[in-house]
Amino acid sequence: MAGRVTRISIAPVKSLGLVHPDEVEIGLRGVVGDRRFWLVDEDGRLFNNKRCGSMVRIRPEWDEQSRTLALTLPDGERVEGVVELAEPVVADLWGHPTPSRRVVGPWEAAIERVAGESLTLLWAEDHATDRGYRGGDISLVSVASLERLREEGGADRPVDGRRFRMLLEIDGVGAHEEDEWLGAQVQVGDAVLMLNGDVGRCVVTTHDPDTGVTDFDTLGALARYRREGRDEPLPMGVYGAVAVPGRVRVGDPVLPAQRSLLAAG
Repeated sequence: MAGRVTRISIAPVKSLGLVHPDEVEIGLRGVVGDRRFWLVDEDGRLFNNKRCGSMVRIRPEWDEQSRTLALTLPDGERVEGVVELAEPVVADLWGHPTPSRRVVGPWEAAIERVAGESLTLLWAEDHATDRGYRGGDISLVSVASLERLREEGGADRPVDGRRFRMLLEIDGVGAHEEDEWLGAQVQVGDAVLMLNGDVGRCVVTTHDPDTGVTDFDTLGALARYRREGRDEPLPMGVYGAVAVPGRVRVGDPVLPAQRSLLAAG
């Protein structure tokens, strides 16, 4: 049986709360507006959930056409406006230049109240994905892989896939079957993806995706049965590039290349 898309997750502002649309248009560089904004500290270094898990409690809304950004803070306050851009900023994401511009408006101050330090909100000219420089514009993980992790970690409830902040969650395939698709094309809805590598995990995945509080030892569980990946240690899920752009909806089929060819024949 083919897999199916069960959830789509994007992050208009890198490291803040996720948004779950029913459908997205995947372009050659991923979903337009995903990781559109990102944060750096006073030293110009990426500021993310590793340094402040509670930032996931800030709920973003972003309209790429009208350029309207709204943030709902944990206390219920809503900060909204049309984004204006200031001067270009020289900024690196994990050591790779990421052309960006500073955002003018009330959002920095709002985020700072949660993060507790001075930050700069940046608009990425493309998007601020961690592995974009090496063909990592999209990502996916299977529900069965999450269930295997639950078993290994001894959890008494399902592992929420939002911990891993992947673009696509899929069901209907075996645990870690997505690893077997590396180096191959996969059709998802109207798009065709080229899967390039596995995604090694960090401490952010130990956080509850709603609160940012550490509540599950994902890294310990992965170390027990998936210490080494093909590309990165402690892998969970895979990343890739876009071979053919197209629309993807919740419920769409997920077909690795060989299955796609069989279906077409």
